[in-house]
Amino acid sequence: MQTKDFYFDLPEELIAQTPSQVRGQDKLLVMDKLTGKVEHHKMEDLIDLIDEDTLMVFNNSKVRRSRCFAKKIQSEQAKKMNQQAPEKLVEFMILQNVPLQSLPSVANSDFTSAWRAMVKNAKKQKVGCQYLFQDGTIGTIVENKIDEGTEFRTVAFKKTLEETWFEQNGHIPLPPYIKREDNSEDSNRYQNVYAKEIGSAACPTAGLHFTQDMLHNLAMKGITQEYVTLHVGLGTFLPVRVDNIEDHKMHNEVFTITEETANAITKAKREGKKILAVGTTSVRTLESAWDEENQCLKAGTYSTNIFIYPGYKFKVVDKLFTNFHTPESTLMMLVSAFSDRCHIMSAYKEAIKENYRFFSYGDAMFIK
Repeated sequence: MQTKDFYFDLPEELIAQTPSQVRGQDKLLVMDKLTGKVEHHKMEDLIDLIDEDTLMVFNNSKVRRSRCFAKKIQSEQAKKMNQQAPEKLVEFMILQNVPLQSLPSVANSDFTSAWRAMVKNAKKQKVGCQYLFQDGTIGTIVENKIDEGTEFRTVAFKKTLEETWFEQNGHIPLPPYIKREDNSEDSNRYQNVYAKEIGSAACPTAGLHFTQDMLHNLAMKGITQEYVTLHVGLGTFLPVRVDNIEDHKMHNEVFTITEETANAITKAKREGKKILAVGTTSVRTLESAWDEENQCLKAGTYSTNIFIYPGYKFKVVDKLFTNFHTPESTLMMLVSAFSDRCHIMSAYKEAIKENYRFFSYGDAMFIK
């Protein structure tokens, strides 16, 4: 299939720039995955739309303040050459910790930690360049790396970057289609109420629609809730840059499933209960961890680069709660695999007609 098969034209005014005034007060489009029939609801209706014998799976990864800015430390000669030019901050998206032992270039150095990052104007950010972060920490680029066509920098520090460092130096990593800087409201609203395990560079946004009251009411109805952890990274949010979708390569993302959760989901599958995944990251976690030979879900920590597109046969997930996704994205391809591309495109057309809000801070979709 072609990437262009998953394109749709979206009016810019339907791209949600802010969250709803009250968490959980969003529109909900409900679609039958077999027939494509669409119904319009509100998020508060969801409890009545879910059968009692359903097991819901949420991704409890927590967003890290991974968008950081730093001043490039210039040589005296560079300072003289650029003395008339205003100083620009360099933007880093700090993604994951890199073991120092995997970096021969820093052997016998006094660096104590290193992180893989995406950097704006990457071609100007070379090995040996140093950067001064807000709290006075200095980072040094020690490695350039290209992985599946994406250019990275490895930045080494002479201190360990604890989460308090990111809280002091970082910003909420809002996606680029939100055309504003992050603010104090985003610290709360771009985070799921059940988020627990920190490590994501973007929010698993399907969960943003759930409140503690809703989770309580679901439990009171007898709907089981289980949690997995997949730290959202490039595998989820990088665009598809090839014409044929089969040529696209996903970046690895790390996920964890506890023994208790694996056993609960395996038991539910064997009893014929329906598994409702909240968000595409939950889908990718469950489908990656399924042991086909033993017909069970594996517990543990693994890495996945699973790419789900039409033709994929789902092994675990029966129903999907999700957001509206960007055109030509791997997430559009996943939901099209879960239902039918024509059904999804038709439902999106209906959502646009009815002025649904799209993407991270937008409205929701329940594919049943």
